[in-house]
Amino acid sequence: MRVLIVEDEAYLAEAIRAGLALEAIAADVVGDGDAALLAVDVNEYDAIVLDRDIPGTHGDEVCRILASRDARPAILMLTAARRLHDKVGGFELGADDYLAKPFEFPELTARLRALGRRRFTALPPQLERAGLTLDPFRREVFRDGRHVALSRKEFAVLEVLLRADGGVVSAETLLEKAWDENANPFTNTVKVTISTLRRKLGEPWVIRTVPGVGYAVDE
Repeated sequence: MRVLIVEDEAYLAEAIRAGLALEAIAADVVGDGDAALLAVDVNEYDAIVLDRDIPGTHGDEVCRILASRDARPAILMLTAARRLHDKVGGFELGADDYLAKPFEFPELTARLRALGRRRFTALPPQLERAGLTLDPFRREVFRDGRHVALSRKEFAVLEVLLRADGGVVSAETLLEKAWDENANPFTNTVKVTISTLRRKLGEPWVIRTVPGVGYAVDE
């Protein structure tokens, strides 16, 4: 899962980013509305944590612009306003969820996971394929009932592959979904991560390499 954090309080934005990384959620950070709209045009995000009161294009307008698009990330509006009419106003702008500051980090993570699942409506809360079961909320993976301990990055890569439901996922897409914007597109980190992931999941291999195209989880 990849998230864009739009927050002008740098310390809070970095704290959120670091916390999400511990939950195997890749996140990019921007500090104003103009940069947010540009980032969404350049990258594909599953969700946006959008502070309402930000410099440049106001958070309300960013939400309105994104909500008008056919294809867009889920929007979680983050704001200090706790009054009911403020929340209603956020939903009327097109926000998918609303969280008032201060907030508990586990709640933010749970809401983002729920929004991510909502965007893949054909998929159940737990992702299952080829004897694999992945629970995004508990960050647990099992193969044929056996628990498999994965690193955060391995978990993120496997989640992207399982969400593809058997489709082939390119290395570029894996970099985009499981790493942040600082990932080197010429690195072999995807190949290395896939290799380690295969070894941990055990034989027979369930992740297939499609030469020149990408990777897929076979049945």
